[in-house]
Amino acid sequence: MDDKALIARVLAGDTAAAKMLYDRHVASVYRFMYRMAGEDALAQDWVQDTFIRVFSRLADFRGDSSFSTWLRAVARSVALNGLRKVKRFRESEVDLDEVAEVPSEDEATGDSQVQDRIAQAIDALSNAYRPLFIMYDVQGFTHEEIATSLGLAVGTSKVKLFRARAQLRERLADLALEV
Repeated sequence: MDDKALIARVLAGDTAAAKMLYDRHVASVYRFMYRMAGEDALAQDWVQDTFIRVFSRLADFRGDSSFSTWLRAVARSVALNGLRKVKRFRESEVDLDEVAEVPSEDEATGDSQVQDRIAQAIDALSNAYRPLFIMYDVQGFTHEEIATSLGLAVGTSKVKLFRARAQLRERLADLALEV
């Protein structure tokens, strides 16, 4: 059964169809949210918020695009709102740079340190670049899919991806010298 048929059944009150629609899309939404949040608990919260919003506004889905495209747009909105909330919360905390670093015996290996640096560099991208970078380079979406999902022109998608990669190269340049 395709998404449109499931949506019609959900709107008619079929809870089994709602579960089928949820089960069909939850994994891809979670992967996107995890890449945006960088942590499991926050990603799960955002997935829940996304589906609450989707099911409460399902009657607003016009079908001009695929359901998955509309779902990604809702997920992106939830993630960006969540990132703003997290940023405000974290700004009120003590900056880790101000805390003296205490080396531990259980420090990660060089590979995990590199992975951490890359994750930090991706997290440091602005909200204008991070979703696009994750969608294209991590999740494998095309520029056309990204443009539709984010409401951009395809050319704008390509330019923003180029700028995101340039920022990452700049932030990670010292890693290339270490290798």
